[in-house]
Amino acid sequence: MQTPYELILGWRYTRAGRATRRNGFISFISGVSMLGIALGVAALIIVLSVMNGFQKEVRDRMLGVLSHIEVFEPGGQAIPNLADTLAIIERHPEVLGAAPFVGAQALIARGEDMKGALVRGIDPALEPKVTDLVADLADTVLPRLVPGEFGVILGGELARSLGVGTGDTVTLIAPSGQVTPAGVVPRIRQMTVVGTFDSGHFEYDSALALLHQDDAARIFRVEGPTGVRVKIKNLHEAREVAIAIAADLDPGLLVRDWTRQNRTWFAAVQLEKRMMFIILTLIVAVAAFNLVSTLVMTVTDKRADIAILRTLGASPQSIMGVFMVQGAMVGIIGTGAGLLLGLGVAFNIDTLVPALERLLGASFLPQDVYLISRMPSDPQQGDILPVGLISLALSFVATIYPSWRASRVNPAEALRYE
Repeated sequence: MQTPYELILGWRYTRAGRATRRNGFISFISGVSMLGIALGVAALIIVLSVMNGFQKEVRDRMLGVLSHIEVFEPGGQAIPNLADTLAIIERHPEVLGAAPFVGAQALIARGEDMKGALVRGIDPALEPKVTDLVADLADTVLPRLVPGEFGVILGGELARSLGVGTGDTVTLIAPSGQVTPAGVVPRIRQMTVVGTFDSGHFEYDSALALLHQDDAARIFRVEGPTGVRVKIKNLHEAREVAIAIAADLDPGLLVRDWTRQNRTWFAAVQLEKRMMFIILTLIVAVAAFNLVSTLVMTVTDKRADIAILRTLGASPQSIMGVFMVQGAMVGIIGTGAGLLLGLGVAFNIDTLVPALERLLGASFLPQDVYLISRMPSDPQQGDILPVGLISLALSFVATIYPSWRASRVNPAEALRYE
């Protein structure tokens, strides 16, 4: 089976042309077009992989503190029929664990320092089933939460801002007070710091305080847990599972998955990712459309060759096919090289960035400024495949006009001065 001559000529025009200075320049321009496409594709893959990695890293740290799904009573009161609610939730096949909690806001004071805190009353026996952070504390400070002793576990940043450590005493001030002849007086309780934690997420390390749920219920005057935290098998199916659980529960209970708890942050990340995709795709487009100038110069240089092929019986469609093959080869090679370069950097960014930081003596992600101190990367097929397809499509589109011009060359005009 013979290879079509259009493919042979197109490949020859792509790689050859170094015998003369003029053809060598055209070959150089083809190489520049390939390099531009490769760098554009690589940049797009690297940036999207880093953004995916950053989103995954922050999401995992959030879910180390948060649960996949929360069921709660909207008025902040105790959930009625807690046992039945837990049984319904745990009956769902996707649920790995469920744990009740008491959620409230309060002030924590130490001397003249006072900080707002998100107080969470937990069951030390059940909470490790739904929260990775608490699971890490299960063998250390979590057993120190004994009902009736009013111990508290503070986030590391919150403890440092108050200047307290394990064994120190803090004052917890509940916002809803009790009515006395002197007016409404806030409820105040002395708490003993039994430990601290660091989740790696500043928002929670600086505001979260963990109590035993019985102590929290006494302080905030509720009859029992105000919500249930749920962990499921696949966090990406949290919304579907939350809808299924809500359909089986009492209509008076609210069900919220982790994507709704941080909706603004995740929406901002997705918007930024889309904009970066569009901006970097324009870089690929500019590199791809450099093929237009390359092919126009090639067509001008090969007018005599085109005329000879036409006189030998080549059809205009065949001439057009020769130059489309040349442009497609440049696009395919450039896209392939860009994919290899981008994936090579994306999969090894955890070693390349520290080496570059040591070489330059700089830190790209200072820990005191950013949520994470290392450059994460998470290449995903859903990003890589569109990048390759768009690059190839732009390259093919860029070849159409110069190839059409080549097919319109008049043999008599081209050979007149040869």
